[in-house]
Amino acid sequence: MDAREEQRLVQHIREQTSILNVDNISRTKAYQNFYFSYPEIRWAFLASMVSRNAGWNMTDLQMDPFQSMLSNQEKRNLFSTYERANWLIFSDAYPQLLLYAISSDKGERLFHLLPKFSISKFMEKEWIYFWENRDYSRLVTALIINEQNVIQKPVIEQSFYKHEVFQRLPFRSQDLFHLSAVLFPTLKGKIYGAYVHDFFHLSNRITLGKKLNALLFHKDLHHEFIAFAKYTEPLGSRIEYERYFTTRMPKAPMLRMVYPVITHQDNIRKDWFHSGRSVKKKWWKDEEADLSIDVSNRFYAKRYLLQAWDRLEKTSIN
Repeated sequence: MDAREEQRLVQHIREQTSILNVDNISRTKAYQNFYFSYPEIRWAFLASMVSRNAGWNMTDLQMDPFQSMLSNQEKRNLFSTYERANWLIFSDAYPQLLLYAISSDKGERLFHLLPKFSISKFMEKEWIYFWENRDYSRLVTALIINEQNVIQKPVIEQSFYKHEVFQRLPFRSQDLFHLSAVLFPTLKGKIYGAYVHDFFHLSNRITLGKKLNALLFHKDLHHEFIAFAKYTEPLGSRIEYERYFTTRMPKAPMLRMVYPVITHQDNIRKDWFHSGRSVKKKWWKDEEADLSIDVSNRFYAKRYLLQAWDRLEKTSIN
């Protein structure tokens, strides 16, 4: 491939990434479609399922008890946090996926173009290693490590989000009472997943990502998660999986009915791998899926408890 062809390829990838990075639903579909085309890239399926969770969390802010417990500004700040983090991850990860797809289709390694998209040197080395060794598990872990490092400074440590979101009571209370969970539903109405603890800490998010990956690709469950993804259109709403429950649930809104498209500014990002942050050995450690916890019952029991508490508060005030 000559320089002119490479230039056209880079422009094509930028355009496709921009088109598909419009909102949570377009990201979820893009990740999912990529995985179905290239199932060896397991991280893409993990990203699609985690992206669904981000959409559910966004629309939760428009439902009780959060609708009445949080101020409009608090809801905007929390939505902005979900949206910014997921936009940044997609803007970093999707060019990598497309470049792999083109390399695979052409039978020609093109990872030397990754710096054109401000991709970390860490991932350039990992993609080359994957191309030569086909270590599927290592690539998933590498992408989890990379993407969580990508959002660490621009979102987690960024002054506004740090002071207006992560250190504020609404976010801290979700962590304190274990009200945040990443859920992987099935068509049978059974839900698996894991709770999100200490989201502010980089190593904890990496560990969570590895546990979720182990769960999503568990030999006894993977086919159930695939069936859910294939037959359930992403709506950015918990109605996606609550329709499979035997009990009646309050109707959750759909994301595109309650949120506008957000325009993001992509400042020049420094390579985290060359910014004083090294790769810790524990980040490479494998994690196992925990199937012993009934995430759905605990998650919804706490949500109902919070809702009841909110109603009691309103009653006592009146």
